[in-house]
Amino acid sequence: MISETRRKNIKDILKKSDEPIKGSTIAKDLGVTRQIIVKDIAILRAEGNKIIATPKGYITTKDTFSSVKRVLAVSHNTEDIEDELNSVVKFGGIVEDVIIEHPLYGEIRGILMVRTLFDVKNFMKKLHNYGAEPLSILTGGVHLHTISAENEEDMKNIIDELTKKKYIISD
Repeated sequence: MISETRRKNIKDILKKSDEPIKGSTIAKDLGVTRQIIVKDIAILRAEGNKIIATPKGYITTKDTFSSVKRVLAVSHNTEDIEDELNSVVKFGGIVEDVIIEHPLYGEIRGILMVRTLFDVKNFMKKLHNYGAEPLSILTGGVHLHTISAENEEDMKNIIDELTKKKYIISD
């Protein structure tokens, strides 16, 4: 299969899926190695295609989902991560990422795409199983999240909940 055809197929596969797709799955479907898919995805992204690599696989932004997005400044300890994520997804929100400001590297962003209680449980399980530290450990708990919701009312409920729990940083 020629590379241009393969890249078009990759875009089609991602556009048709509502869930992230692993590079190895795409590779198997197209009869190539995962490394070829990684290279093709890099080329597609360089061409301006909005493809995001998440821990669960690749996704592409869909124009069909009109959402409200906000970047929220929050602070909490590691023990409150699960509660913070649950506070967003219970109102239908998506925690798209976590962003910290690092004194040496500048902005560091980790893609999360946590949208369900199941996603929260999986994230917490990985956090514990890998013995990993969250990015916010580098900033004393201070970090940003890009949150998306289907409408302003859902976003207001999310912000109210996070404010009530004192996660949102205010003056």
